[in-house]
Amino acid sequence: MKFLILGSNSFSGAFFCDHLAAQGHEVLATSRSAEPHEAFLPYRWQSRPGAVRFHRVDINHDLDALDALLAAERPTHIVNFAAQSMVGESWINPDHWMMTNVVSTVRLHERLRRYDGMERYVHVTTPEVYGSTEGWVREDAAFNPSTPYAVSRAAGDMSLKSYFATYQFPVVFTRAANVYGPGQQLYRIIPRTIYAAMTGQKLRLDGGGKSVRVFIHMADVSDATLRIATSGTLGEAYHISGYELVSIRSLVETILARLGKRFEDCVELGPERPGKDTAYTLDSFKLRTELGWQDRMSLTDGIADTIDWMRRFEPALASLPARYEHKP
Repeated sequence: MKFLILGSNSFSGAFFCDHLAAQGHEVLATSRSAEPHEAFLPYRWQSRPGAVRFHRVDINHDLDALDALLAAERPTHIVNFAAQSMVGESWINPDHWMMTNVVSTVRLHERLRRYDGMERYVHVTTPEVYGSTEGWVREDAAFNPSTPYAVSRAAGDMSLKSYFATYQFPVVFTRAANVYGPGQQLYRIIPRTIYAAMTGQKLRLDGGGKSVRVFIHMADVSDATLRIATSGTLGEAYHISGYELVSIRSLVETILARLGKRFEDCVELGPERPGKDTAYTLDSFKLRTELGWQDRMSLTDGIADTIDWMRRFEPALASLPARYEHKP
């Protein structure tokens, strides 16, 4: 097996590259931007020289470069993490989300269906396609997207379903709960809370933190993704999730308590974002029974792991992006 990772500069993509490298797989990594600071690239700080080979490829503007890479390297397994992913910001320029997550994605799949070396294509998508859920939902739940981001991802997913039915395109889908861990962008809720506590800044908590989520460490997600990439049933989707529910407020309180900080001193409450879903509760029974997966990292241990990473790179944090920077 030879893996090509699209969107390798994303948190999930970079962590998965490192997971593959640690397993001894040959890894090609691509992203539209140059590689970021090593703090965001586990395969750099884990000292795996040469294990991941990076190529700069923009699927929005340069699919010919991707074709050339496919011809030269002949990867067998392609995992796509590339997407416009911020939910709240998708309301500001919804057309950008549609361009990347629908138009460019369909153009990508048109190229890939003509590539004769691909054994499996893993499309990393999102539970946002379901909208706010009630109870533990399975993979056959109806789509009910409520934001431009979610609509764009649902459209991309539906297009791929038609490619599987019509062309036998060898796709499997993953939908994970809220991911976190070392190397995550500083504007995401867990590193953002840690960073605010470390620097004495105020953390803004939309909607008072009432939303309920399951947070799952990227080590567990990477293990699941590799199982799905190698053994998942073609055409099927798999939920990657634990069953430990936590409100955003409770999560923040837990992090601050571990750092010896008071919630009242560190947090300011703000209004809820438009269209934000109240809860995602994904049933991962299918992944557990078909592929033998189980989550191993508790939220408590995972938070400690993330704090350790931020302390390791603390001298560099002030110079790293602390806010989302939109790229059309």
